[in-house]
Amino acid sequence: MTVPTGRRERKKAATRQKIADAALRLFLERGYDAVGIRDVAAEADVAVTTLFSHFASKEALVFEQDEDFEQRLTRAVSDRAPHEPLIPALRREIQALVRHCTAGSAAPIWQMIVASPALRKYDEAMRLRHAESLARAIAADLDLARPTTACQAIARFVIDAFALAREAADPEAALDETFRMIEAAWEVTRTSADSTGTAGR
Repeated sequence: MTVPTGRRERKKAATRQKIADAALRLFLERGYDAVGIRDVAAEADVAVTTLFSHFASKEALVFEQDEDFEQRLTRAVSDRAPHEPLIPALRREIQALVRHCTAGSAAPIWQMIVASPALRKYDEAMRLRHAESLARAIAADLDLARPTTACQAIARFVIDAFALAREAADPEAALDETFRMIEAAWEVTRTSADSTGTAGR
Protein backbone atom coordinates (compact mmCIF):
# COMPACT_ATOMS: atom_id res chain seq x y z
CA MET A 1 0.00 0.00 0.00
CA THR A 2 1.23 3.51 -0.80
CA VAL A 3 2.56 5.18 2.36
CA PRO A 4 0.77 8.49 3.09
CA THR A 5 2.88 11.45 4.18
CA GLY A 6 0.62 13.81 6.17
CA ARG A 7 -0.66 13.07 9.70
CA ARG A 8 -4.27 13.11 8.57
CA GLU A 9 -3.50 10.84 5.64
CA ARG A 10 -1.62 8.42 7.88
CA LYS A 11 -4.53 8.29 10.32
CA LYS A 12 -6.98 7.68 7.49
CA ALA A 13 -4.78 4.93 6.04
CA ALA A 14 -4.47 3.30 9.47
CA THR A 15 -8.25 3.25 9.89
CA ARG A 16 -8.69 1.79 6.42
CA GLN A 17 -6.15 -0.93 7.15
CA LYS A 18 -7.78 -1.72 10.49
CA ILE A 19 -11.14 -2.19 8.77
CA ALA A 20 -9.65 -4.35 6.03
CA ASP A 21 -7.79 -6.52 8.53
CA ALA A 22 -10.91 -6.98 10.64
CA ALA A 23 -12.97 -7.90 7.58
CA LEU A 24 -10.46 -10.43 6.33
CA ARG A 25 -10.15 -12.00 9.77
CA LEU A 26 -13.93 -12.44 10.03
CA PHE A 27 -14.32 -13.65 6.44
CA LEU A 28 -11.69 -16.34 6.92
CA GLU A 29 -13.03 -17.40 10.31
CA ARG A 30 -16.75 -17.47 9.51
CA GLY A 31 -16.98 -17.52 5.74
CA TYR A 32 -17.57 -14.55 3.44
CA ASP A 33 -21.35 -14.96 3.13
CA ALA A 34 -21.83 -15.36 6.88
CA VAL A 35 -20.34 -11.94 7.71
CA GLY A 36 -22.21 -8.67 7.29
CA ILE A 37 -21.02 -5.10 7.06
CA ARG A 38 -22.19 -4.41 10.63
CA ASP A 39 -20.14 -7.36 11.85
CA VAL A 40 -17.03 -5.91 10.23
CA ALA A 41 -17.68 -2.42 11.61
CA ALA A 42 -18.14 -3.82 15.12
CA GLU A 43 -14.97 -5.91 14.85
CA ALA A 44 -12.99 -2.87 13.68
CA ASP A 45 -14.68 -0.65 16.30
CA VAL A 46 -15.85 1.92 13.74
CA ALA A 47 -19.23 3.21 12.62
CA VAL A 48 -20.81 1.69 9.52
CA THR A 49 -20.66 5.13 7.90
CA THR A 50 -16.91 5.22 8.57
CA LEU A 51 -16.52 1.82 6.94
CA PHE A 52 -18.37 3.00 3.84
CA SER A 53 -16.24 6.14 3.67
CA HIS A 54 -13.27 3.83 3.05
CA PHE A 55 -14.89 0.96 1.14
CA ALA A 56 -17.73 1.25 -1.36
CA SER A 57 -18.95 -2.33 -0.92
CA LYS A 58 -18.49 -5.53 1.02
CA GLU A 59 -16.56 -7.01 -1.90
CA ALA A 60 -14.11 -4.12 -1.85
CA LEU A 61 -13.06 -5.13 1.67
CA VAL A 62 -11.46 -8.27 0.25
CA PHE A 63 -9.58 -6.36 -2.46
CA GLU A 64 -8.15 -3.71 -0.17
CA GLN A 65 -5.04 -3.27 -2.34
CA ASP A 66 -6.98 -2.76 -5.56
CA GLU A 67 -5.82 0.84 -6.05
CA ASP A 68 -2.23 0.04 -5.14
CA PHE A 69 -2.18 -2.81 -7.66
CA GLU A 70 -3.41 -0.50 -10.40
CA GLN A 71 -0.87 2.18 -9.54
CA ARG A 72 1.97 -0.32 -9.55
CA LEU A 73 1.08 -1.41 -13.06
CA THR A 74 0.84 2.10 -14.48
CA ARG A 75 4.06 3.15 -12.73
CA ALA A 76 5.80 0.14 -14.25
CA VAL A 77 5.15 1.89 -17.57
CA SER A 78 5.61 5.55 -16.69
CA ASP A 79 8.41 5.34 -14.12
CA ARG A 80 10.69 2.75 -15.69
CA ALA A 81 14.29 3.67 -16.43
CA PRO A 82 15.10 5.48 -19.69
CA HIS A 83 15.46 3.05 -22.59
CA GLU A 84 14.17 0.13 -20.50
CA PRO A 85 11.85 -1.94 -22.71
CA LEU A 86 8.19 -1.87 -21.72
CA ILE A 87 7.28 -5.54 -21.67
CA PRO A 88 10.16 -6.71 -19.44
CA ALA A 89 9.29 -3.92 -17.00
CA LEU A 90 5.67 -5.06 -16.91
CA ARG A 91 6.68 -8.69 -16.59
CA ARG A 92 8.86 -7.89 -13.59
CA GLU A 93 5.96 -6.11 -11.86
CA ILE A 94 3.48 -8.85 -12.67
CA GLN A 95 5.95 -11.44 -11.43
CA ALA A 96 6.26 -9.62 -8.09
CA LEU A 97 2.49 -9.37 -7.77
CA VAL A 98 2.00 -13.05 -8.59
CA ARG A 99 4.59 -14.06 -6.01
CA HIS A 100 2.76 -12.01 -3.42
CA CYS A 101 -0.62 -13.50 -4.31
CA THR A 102 0.64 -17.09 -4.39
CA ALA A 103 2.45 -16.94 -1.05
CA GLY A 104 1.21 -19.48 1.45
CA SER A 105 -0.58 -16.88 3.56
CA ALA A 106 -2.57 -15.67 0.54
CA ALA A 107 -3.89 -19.09 -0.48
CA PRO A 108 -6.97 -19.06 1.83
CA ILE A 109 -7.94 -15.63 0.50
CA TRP A 110 -7.91 -16.77 -3.12
CA GLN A 111 -9.77 -19.94 -2.19
CA MET A 112 -12.45 -17.73 -0.64
CA ILE A 113 -12.60 -15.57 -3.78
CA VAL A 114 -12.92 -18.58 -6.08
CA ALA A 115 -15.71 -19.99 -3.92
CA SER A 116 -17.79 -16.79 -3.99
CA PRO A 117 -19.69 -15.75 -7.17
CA ALA A 118 -19.90 -12.17 -5.87
CA LEU A 119 -16.15 -11.96 -5.29
CA ARG A 120 -15.35 -13.55 -8.66
CA LYS A 121 -17.59 -11.01 -10.38
CA TYR A 122 -15.91 -8.15 -8.52
CA ASP A 123 -12.48 -9.53 -9.40
CA GLU A 124 -13.41 -9.65 -13.10
CA ALA A 125 -14.69 -6.06 -13.06
CA MET A 126 -11.58 -4.95 -11.19
CA ARG A 127 -9.31 -6.55 -13.80
CA LEU A 128 -11.14 -4.69 -16.55
CA ARG A 129 -10.56 -1.39 -14.72
CA HIS A 130 -6.90 -2.22 -14.32
CA ALA A 131 -6.62 -3.06 -18.01
CA GLU A 132 -8.20 0.27 -18.96
CA SER A 133 -5.75 2.20 -16.78
CA LEU A 134 -2.81 0.22 -18.14
CA ALA A 135 -3.98 0.80 -21.71
CA ARG A 136 -4.00 4.55 -21.08
CA ALA A 137 -0.48 4.38 -19.66
CA ILE A 138 0.74 2.42 -22.68
CA ALA A 139 -0.92 4.89 -25.05
CA ALA A 140 0.77 7.78 -23.25
CA ASP A 141 4.09 5.96 -23.59
CA LEU A 142 3.49 5.85 -27.34
CA ASP A 143 2.56 9.56 -27.36
CA LEU A 144 -0.98 8.73 -28.39
CA ALA A 145 -3.92 10.90 -27.40
CA ARG A 146 -5.99 7.87 -26.43
CA PRO A 147 -5.58 4.10 -26.29
CA THR A 148 -5.81 2.25 -29.58
CA THR A 149 -7.27 -1.23 -29.89
CA ALA A 150 -3.70 -2.54 -29.85
CA CYS A 151 -2.94 -0.75 -26.55
CA GLN A 152 -6.11 -2.14 -25.02
CA ALA A 153 -5.27 -5.65 -26.22
CA ILE A 154 -1.73 -5.55 -24.80
CA ALA A 155 -3.08 -4.26 -21.48
CA ARG A 156 -5.66 -7.03 -21.26
CA PHE A 157 -3.04 -9.63 -22.15
CA VAL A 158 -0.89 -8.40 -19.26
CA ILE A 159 -3.78 -8.47 -16.77
CA ASP A 160 -4.81 -11.91 -17.99
CA ALA A 161 -1.21 -13.09 -17.60
CA PHE A 162 -1.44 -12.16 -13.94
CA ALA A 163 -4.73 -14.02 -13.48
CA LEU A 164 -3.54 -17.13 -15.32
CA ALA A 165 -0.21 -17.29 -13.49
CA ARG A 166 -1.92 -16.75 -10.15
CA GLU A 167 -4.04 -19.85 -10.77
CA ALA A 168 -1.38 -22.00 -12.45
CA ALA A 169 0.39 -24.93 -10.84
CA ASP A 170 3.68 -23.40 -12.03
CA PRO A 171 3.25 -19.60 -12.00
CA GLU A 172 6.74 -18.88 -13.38
CA ALA A 173 6.23 -21.18 -16.35
CA ALA A 174 2.83 -19.62 -17.01
CA LEU A 175 4.38 -16.13 -16.99
CA ASP A 176 7.15 -17.22 -19.34
CA GLU A 177 4.63 -18.64 -21.80
CA THR A 178 2.17 -15.75 -21.76
CA PHE A 179 4.81 -13.01 -21.85
CA ARG A 180 6.46 -14.57 -24.91
CA MET A 181 3.14 -14.05 -26.67
CA ILE A 182 2.76 -10.54 -25.22
CA GLU A 183 6.27 -9.62 -26.39
CA ALA A 184 5.45 -10.80 -29.91
CA ALA A 185 2.20 -8.80 -29.89
CA TRP A 186 4.03 -5.74 -28.61
CA GLU A 187 6.53 -5.93 -31.45
CA VAL A 188 3.62 -5.77 -33.89
CA THR A 189 2.25 -2.75 -32.00
CA ARG A 190 5.63 -1.00 -32.08
CA THR A 191 6.03 -1.70 -35.78
CA SER A 192 2.64 -0.12 -36.41
CA ALA A 193 3.58 2.87 -34.23
CA ASP A 194 6.90 3.23 -36.07
CA SER A 195 5.03 3.55 -39.33
CA THR A 196 3.09 6.52 -37.95
CA GLY A 197 6.03 8.05 -36.09
CA THR A 198 4.60 7.45 -32.60
CA ALA A 199 6.75 4.59 -31.34
CA GLY A 200 7.35 4.22 -27.63
CA ARG A 201 10.07 2.37 -25.79
